[in-house]
Amino acid sequence: MMKTSLLLPLLGTLLALTAPHASAVQLSGAGASFPAPLYQRWAVEFNKVNPDVQLNYQSVGSGAGVKQFLAGTVDFAASDAAIKDEEAAKVARGVVLIPATAGSIVIAYNLPGVTDLKLSRDTYVGIFLGKIIAWDDEAIKKDNPGVTLPSLPINVAYRSDGSGTTYVFTKHLSAISPEFDDEVGTDKSVTWPAGAGGKGNEGVTALIKQTPGTVGYVEYGYAANNGLAMASLQNKSGNFVKADATSGAATLASAELPANLVAFPSDPAGAQDYPIATFTWLLLYGKYDDTAKKDALVKFITWGLGDGQKLATELGYIPLPESVVKKALTALETVK
Repeated sequence: MMKTSLLLPLLGTLLALTAPHASAVQLSGAGASFPAPLYQRWAVEFNKVNPDVQLNYQSVGSGAGVKQFLAGTVDFAASDAAIKDEEAAKVARGVVLIPATAGSIVIAYNLPGVTDLKLSRDTYVGIFLGKIIAWDDEAIKKDNPGVTLPSLPINVAYRSDGSGTTYVFTKHLSAISPEFDDEVGTDKSVTWPAGAGGKGNEGVTALIKQTPGTVGYVEYGYAANNGLAMASLQNKSGNFVKADATSGAATLASAELPANLVAFPSDPAGAQDYPIATFTWLLLYGKYDDTAKKDALVKFITWGLGDGQKLATELGYIPLPESVVKKALTALETVK
């Protein structure tokens, strides 16, 4: 039997390895569900090499995240819709926007026996306007010659919470359809003509999985990691394009970021561009009263823009172009 005098030091060492770092800086963030799996993975991996920093990110939706940021109850927020100028003007400490990752928004569906669905621009606008209500509608048949489409009603799943994913999706639909722009418009929360709502990308994904005949819009990684079928969408050039790292990167490569680093390629023109891809942003305060928190947050985001980008592809995201990373790092230097 091991002597007590030898066991106690060993027990102390094990406790030191498993217990939370006593003096760790605690960082809290909240917002978009779109990049949540990546940010939560970043938090784990960053903590492995920086045990003195513990970060908690809550996937509550872009709208709720921005509200918490404006209220000053979090250290940072995240939004796929960035932040409106009038909202930023309310923040006395200033706002710094950092593009952190990017991804595609897909139209995922649950349609037994149909694994390769194509949707033209007019068709998917019609579905989300509630005007195409059956899967064997002539418009969908025309897009998919030779495919046996079931006689099922179309159930539309949409975001019930304030959502940057909704903002980007409706911005695209409004860009390609004056009718959609007039009847629904662009915002983080809109009144959909038909369907059922789910909270977060997680909620919409669950609705699609649960009920045959359901279609909805979610971030690519949620669809891929849950085994959902994704429609090939017709782009501005007339080509049907699947969402993947290559087609999404092609879309973002043509986006010119202005001084505030916010741009939405709402209807990209390239032949192989996937039509709905977007950056997503971290919202930081321009000034932090707690220097330790500021230093830890800057260190975390610097890591995310570097080593963290290597994790993007495996989780279904698009690594940022190097030119965007450089601009993001320059913006990060302005945080005081």
